[in-house]
Amino acid sequence: APKTKAQFGSVGRRIPHRILHVINQDGESLGQMHRAEALQLMDQHNLKLVLLRENAEPPVYRLMTGQQIHEEQLRRAEKKKASPKPGVYIKELSFSSTIAKNDFETKTKQIAQWIEKKYHVKVTIRQAK
Repeated sequence: APKTKAQFGSVGRRIPHRILHVINQDGESLGQMHRAEALQLMDQHNLKLVLLRENAEPPVYRLMTGQQIHEEQLRRAEKKKASPKPGVYIKELSFSSTIAKNDFETKTKQIAQWIEKKYHVKVTIRQAK
C-alpha cells in the first residue's frame, strides 16, 4: 500500500505496538507502558489515544480529549492552507503610482515573463503622496 500521510486523530483501540511511550493530555510524559495500560488510562479518563511519532522507539502516543484532537486538526488544516502548494511560486512586485514610464514598462515585461512561467504574481501599487 502506498504510504499516505497519516490523518491526525484517535487511533481508537487499534494499536499495532505493544510498548508505547505515552504523553498525557497536559503534554507530560508518562513514560513507557504496555498497550493494555494505555487503553486502561484512556478508558478511565475518557480520553483518546493519538499516535504522534510512529518511528520513535517506542512509538509516542498522546492521550487527548476529543476537543484537543479537534483543535489540532483545525490547526493542521490552517497550516496546510497557509503554505503555498509545492511548485507554486509567488512573485511580488510593488511600485508607486508616479512610476516613470520606462520603469513601468520594465516592470510590466517582468510580470509578463513571470506569468509565462506560471508564477503567481502579486502586484501592489502605492498611491504617491
